[in-house]
Amino acid sequence: MALAVLIYEDNALLRESVESMLKMDDSFEVCGSFDNVLQVAEQVRHHEPGLILMDIDMPGRSGIEAVSEVRAFDASLPIIMLTVFDDNAHVLDAIRAGASGYLLKKHISSRLFDSINEVLEGGAPMSPSVARMVIGSMQQLSDNPYQLTPREKEVLTSLSKGNSYKLIASEFDISIDTVRAHIKKIYEKLHVHSQTEAVSKAINEKLV
Repeated sequence: MALAVLIYEDNALLRESVESMLKMDDSFEVCGSFDNVLQVAEQVRHHEPGLILMDIDMPGRSGIEAVSEVRAFDASLPIIMLTVFDDNAHVLDAIRAGASGYLLKKHISSRLFDSINEVLEGGAPMSPSVARMVIGSMQQLSDNPYQLTPREKEVLTSLSKGNSYKLIASEFDISIDTVRAHIKKIYEKLHVHSQTEAVSKAINEKLV
């Protein structure tokens, strides 16, 4: 049975080119081809595709937003992003949103079927530069799971030493109100409600 594919690409020539390539292979059936993602949820539910090819930069609404919307009701549908650049933040944002991998538009003619096969086998097609970005992002998240800013980490460290708000303000040459604002954000990020909880969590989880 042919694999149903949905295509989202605002460049008409490229969209038609991808359609033609897929139609030349009996393994695939293009069940829909669109120049925007404004109705993506309805279209995906209606066509029930086995694969989506999604342009990142789309008019009116980005492919990244579309991926997030699809992921809200289908966590496993393979979605390959189509992009001009392999090193911009949009690619990383797309992967964070739930994209399965991505394909450079300049490589579509030579890499389309390899990328599709890779993603259908559970892989994640992407270039080495984007793989490095993904790994770097994961390492950063591992090192800083609560996403504390550098200043928030400094304030938390000072707080853990038993310093008062006044001492912290003096140490970093900021106002006491600014210290309070930082500590409020720290409490929110750590999901705690007091200085004792914050310090205990910071020490136990080696945040400071």
